[in-house]
Amino acid sequence: MERTSFGHMQCPIARSLEHVGEWWSILILRDAFYGLSRFDEFQASLGVATNTLSRRLAALVEAGLLEKRRYMERPPRYEYVLTDRGRDFRPVLLSLLAWGNRQFATEGRSVELIDRESGEAVEPVLCDRATGRPIAEMRVRAVAGPAADERMRRRLSDPPVL
Repeated sequence: MERTSFGHMQCPIARSLEHVGEWWSILILRDAFYGLSRFDEFQASLGVATNTLSRRLAALVEAGLLEKRRYMERPPRYEYVLTDRGRDFRPVLLSLLAWGNRQFATEGRSVELIDRESGEAVEPVLCDRATGRPIAEMRVRAVAGPAADERMRRRLSDPPVL
């Protein structure tokens, strides 16, 4: 079955999924945030087949989320480091972590976020940058932006409340 491409869609969620919608990609990014950078480290952590890992790493490099850097000449060896675009994915990962803890960790939390200064547990919350108000407490709606095409404008002509 051939994979559907979402890159041509105007929806920012669809376009994001074009680059990180495959579960190995998100787990590779998670491990990169945990400090892993070498192929064998990702492979050992994830237990993923080497051909799958090679394809996912190449796709993340092509998408600009990771940068491939040579760290050894003979034999040639590479490391994969987060780019600015990749580091910008951090809030998404932290949101997934918090959501997974709330919704699916029936045995209890296996990973927690701790403030380095206070030592207190922290719970990520998506907030409006301008007001600092949590989005979950606001009644927001999706509206067509300035670059929206006619199809997107029609879809959002009666804006849904999110």
